[in-house]
Amino acid sequence: MTHVALSAPVHGLKTYTWLEGGHFLIERTRFDHPDVPDSVAVIGADASGEGLSEHYFDSRGVLRVFEMTLENGLWKVWRDESGFSQRFTGTFSADGQTLEVVGELSQDGMQWEHDFTHRYSKGKGAS
Repeated sequence: MTHVALSAPVHGLKTYTWLEGGHFLIERTRFDHPDVPDSVAVIGADASGEGLSEHYFDSRGVLRVFEMTLENGLWKVWRDESGFSQRFTGTFSADGQTLEVVGELSQDGMQWEHDFTHRYSKGKGAS
């Protein structure tokens, strides 16, 4: 991961597992840097049942709720909140082995600035 506030790339691990019953996907993220929060998120159907939402919790005590779509190899995640909005766009490689994610943030919901870039690679045994 590269982040605008950090001078060097940061490595970490992200895992996904299904909660028993198969209705929710659990995302766990750990970074090898004290200034980058570890997190857990729960992904499932949104309130309408038409889309997806992600409930994100991190080691700083932050809670955020994101909306998301995954269509044709493009993963979009966003939250529109007064004073601090975020959006991420992830693109899967043709072979499905890597995911490139670009994150942006906005203080006013109109002007967006680069926040981070993540590159995920499937680990051994991942499917």
